[in-house]
Amino acid sequence: MFLSQKLYMPYMKKQVQWISRTVMVKNNDIDEAMQILNGIMSREGMLKRWRGTRCYEKPTQTRQRVNYEKCKAIYDEDMSNKVRFIMRKNRTDPYPGC
Repeated sequence: MFLSQKLYMPYMKKQVQWISRTVMVKNNDIDEAMQILNGIMSREGMLKRWRGTRCYEKPTQTRQRVNYEKCKAIYDEDMSNKVRFIMRKNRTDPYPGC
């Protein structure tokens, strides 16, 4: 999805996600094209950034939000590791002969 490092300068790493996004409209179906565009924008975090800058956020609210996002990321990673551990295949039988 992102361009390789050879194609852009190292100082442009953050701008790469904004280079050339095109959504094709097929059979004049604008609703489907808008759904695809909204999906792209939400995946790249553009809507979240736009909503975050609509009004001023106090420094205490910023700290709370950042801390919450960090805790949520840690929790989500831990839960995904636990689910992956439970769902893995080809495990040895913990109780052989039962």
